[in-house]
Amino acid sequence: MTSPIKKSPIKNEIGGVFVPVRDLEKAKEWYSRILGIEGGEICFGHLYAAPMKGTAGLMLDTMPKWRKEDGDIPTYQAPSIQFITNDIEASYQFMKENNVELMTEIEDDFYFVIKDLDGNCLMICKETT
Repeated sequence: MTSPIKKSPIKNEIGGVFVPVRDLEKAKEWYSRILGIEGGEICFGHLYAAPMKGTAGLMLDTMPKWRKEDGDIPTYQAPSIQFITNDIEASYQFMKENNVELMTEIEDDFYFVIKDLDGNCLMICKETT
């Protein structure tokens, strides 16, 4: 006889996305400029909770508990975070005008990849409706 499958107490919902950063103030300024973020708060001295639309929050974190022995932190070498745009061409041009490091051109008329100040790869993707 098999026992019934217990329902998970964990919600099927993303509460936040953490991005490793080396300098919290510089990262906060960069992300605020690139994403048009206003407000937010610094928590625990190492975490910036950026107000975002949608369900998931963006957390810039100096990650003191996750640093390597030399004090550095790993960065996302493959895009694992996707930001949405209604105008892929204007978004690409905006990144160029703001001297953001571009990893790709616009691919498939749908997305491109950039690097933040810490070398994390981020994807900008056309919103699908």
